[in-house]
Amino acid sequence: MMHYILQVLAFQLLFLIIYDVFLKKETFFNYNRAYILITVLLSFILPTLKITAIQQNIPEEYIVQLPALLIGNPDTTTQSLVPETTSFFTILIEVITYLWYFGMFISLLLFSYKFQKILKLKKSGIKGKVDNLNVVFLPNTHAAFSFFTTIFLGERISEIKKTNILLHEKVHVSEYHSLDLIFFEILRIIFWFNPLVYIYQNRMAVLQEYIADSKAVSKTDKAAYYQDLLSQIFQTDKISFINTFFNHSLIKNRILMLQKSKSKKVFQLKYLLLIPVIGVMLTYTSCNQENNSPEDISVKSALDAKGELTQRAYDLIKVVENEGKYSEESRTLFRQLMSDVGNTDEKALSNEDRNVFQTLIQKISEVKKTNQKGSDGVPFIKLDKAPVHPSCTNVNEDEAKACFTQNIRQFVNQEFNTSLGKELGLSGQQRIYVRFKIDTTGKIVDVQARGPETALETEAIRVIEKLPNMTPGIKDGVDVAVLYSLPIVFDIK
Repeated sequence: MMHYILQVLAFQLLFLIIYDVFLKKETFFNYNRAYILITVLLSFILPTLKITAIQQNIPEEYIVQLPALLIGNPDTTTQSLVPETTSFFTILIEVITYLWYFGMFISLLLFSYKFQKILKLKKSGIKGKVDNLNVVFLPNTHAAFSFFTTIFLGERISEIKKTNILLHEKVHVSEYHSLDLIFFEILRIIFWFNPLVYIYQNRMAVLQEYIADSKAVSKTDKAAYYQDLLSQIFQTDKISFINTFFNHSLIKNRILMLQKSKSKKVFQLKYLLLIPVIGVMLTYTSCNQENNSPEDISVKSALDAKGELTQRAYDLIKVVENEGKYSEESRTLFRQLMSDVGNTDEKALSNEDRNVFQTLIQKISEVKKTNQKGSDGVPFIKLDKAPVHPSCTNVNEDEAKACFTQNIRQFVNQEFNTSLGKELGLSGQQRIYVRFKIDTTGKIVDVQARGPETALETEAIRVIEKLPNMTPGIKDGVDVAVLYSLPIVFDIK
């Protein structure tokens, strides 16, 4: 979710920069209105889109997370691995979520308050009809604004000036400008923390005044219209979703825009800037691994995880996906991980780290819900055929996967030199993270290990490199390389 929000912010910022730099000063008011509405919608839609043709041009390897392997002390149970602990990160996520909801609630209250003010004005004013328009005359004020199909006029405004004001506000009514502002008001309620939504709404409000001015002035004397803009007492209440005639901060810009010559049609080509920009955005979202499904994760995404805690979280995500349930072993590993996170300086965790932890929590939640519904879960990787151990032939796909995992675990248990722990003077539980690749020929290559001691890393690499050649994985009828990750918990008495 965090990654999605960051993409929305980035896209909105880019769209706004293009508008302010290239389009804002042009007199293509209706085109600009469409630009603002379309781009704000695109900013929410584009992060969810992935173009298959783009993805297919990116060579991809697959990663399979094997369940954590406990070696060393045969009497150790998963219950004894870690104590029960409260996750600081889990609490942090909950706090942020509640803050979001609280902000939405406050924003909704403010919206309701402003809406009630309009209803109160409508109720207290004198209702009438002018040129088939619904008009509410407000006592003791010079205010003038419209809201949907109703125009509000202060009784202190002279009859002569009311003519120009009605022409202006009639445009707002006929063009349904209130719908635009209400749309942005809803976005402000949901994304109250996003300053770009407020900027978008401001740009739309200014643009609507330009549209109304340009159409109103064509039906009246331009000099008189200027005079009305300059001579009024500016009393309109600050309500973000009404179209007000008297906005002091906008008067100068409105007059300048009225005096501006119409933009040449050739400048409409500026809107074509959207094509390459959207193309780049689609390429980014299609290639970005954060948007890939949990079952398809590239090697680069796995190796980019920074820090031991983040890698452990990433490994556990794949364990949960592999098992299709939240087993006791996974529960124990999760508790230990969250305990270690709670003892880590918050500043040491990057946004990428936080995204991995959040994904882990969401994955566990999803699996719990799936298990409660009695589902068997989904495959942990979208390969047509996973790599096969030489002793696991003549069985179906699910049996082959289970057989593969079991053979790897047995082999490591038998081959790993467990006396190393005492030789190195270690005690307790030592974690070694091993990654290896089964390439397109079935060979074990690119073995890597990370652990508390170099000797343990070397031993883990030695054992994995002794694994026999496998039958390679297959995707779309083609042999593919598959990266495996194996967390080893070395229990030393």
